Amino acid sequence: MDPEAVSTRIGYRFREQGLLRRALTHRSFGATHNERLEFLGDSVVNCTVALELYEKFPDLSEGELSRLRANLVNQQTLHRIALDLHLGDQLLLGEGELKSGGAARPSILADSVEALIGATLLDGGFAAAQAVVRRLFGSDLAQIDPSISGKDAKTLLQEFAQGKGMALPVYSLLATRGHAHAQTFEVQCFLEGCDIRTEGQGGSRRAAEQDAAGKAYEQATRK
Repeated sequence: MDPEAVSTRIGYRFREQGLLRRALTHRSFGATHNERLEFLGDSVVNCTVALELYEKFPDLSEGELSRLRANLVNQQTLHRIALDLHLGDQLLLGEGELKSGGAARPSILADSVEALIGATLLDGGFAAAQAVVRRLFGSDLAQIDPSISGKDAKTLLQEFAQGKGMALPVYSLLATRGHAHAQTFEVQCFLEGCDIRTEGQGGSRRAAEQDAAGKAYEQATRK
């Protein structure tokens, strides 16, 4: 683990290095792990994103704001953030998790982002943790569009296909990896009308389909 690299990437330097180490320690590695920090981080992320949306969109209803937040705060977004931070290289995992590809598992990577934010809360206070959330979610918050962001990726892709008179997207399960309690699903999405094939991963088949659909939608709308 390289604490300096992690601190630089999230934009926060820890006073207590033990908190940073714990945030990147999976339960398979030892008794002192990141699950309680993840609980804290989840709360900070939801609160901070909710506040940002509340201030950014003063005319939206509670339901609309909730849908926007759910579209932003999910495993897919957290997994992407973890990849951007290269957290897979920093995680402390037990031998079994290492062998089964735990360092690349979306659920483990997503949880590590929340744990880092929870650790920041304990180390530097709420304002410091909020600043990290705003930094990590900044581009997503800047680009969010209320007219489409209340819909999940599969819905958006289906509506796109229907609007173009195309066949509906087809999802195929490619692989299931890991132990029963922490599986990773790999799914392919095929959009025939655009000849687009994408692959997605997730802790459930539905999450993997959403990941693949999001990639397909992004490609389709760029053509």
